[in-house]
Amino acid sequence: MKTITLNINGKQQEVNVDPATPLLWVLRDHLKLVGTKYGCGIAQCGSCTVHLGGVATRSCTLPVSAIGNQEVVTIEGLSENGEHPVQKAWLEVDVPQCGYCQAGQIMTAAALLEHNPSPSDEEIDGVMNGNICRCGTYTRIKKAIKLASES
Repeated sequence: MKTITLNINGKQQEVNVDPATPLLWVLRDHLKLVGTKYGCGIAQCGSCTVHLGGVATRSCTLPVSAIGNQEVVTIEGLSENGEHPVQKAWLEVDVPQCGYCQAGQIMTAAALLEHNPSPSDEEIDGVMNGNICRCGTYTRIKKAIKLASES
């Protein structure tokens, strides 16, 4: 065990964990930030996506020791009141069905728009391709990303 200081959603957080512990489990089990979901455990589904230094990153396989001083933003830290353009578009388009994958989808979409405010359909497909939605809401996801890019 080692005490590690992390910058999570703009706040310094200290955790006493094995340095090999994946970030996902530090967020969920130690910091009680449960919006980031466990899906596959092998960084293939996207449910565990957070922003690491502004980049959409899978947290289920990322050892907490690899984070260093980079800022981690979770779905809880994307906006205080659900006012991020992607979150607002998600509601307007009524994207979720079961909702399980949505935090990861939203975090991936928000990172995309941060780096590319007006993505083409092909660019959206390319970035969002690794996020799996069992309910198949891909058409609504793309529509919401396009709507968010307009605001």
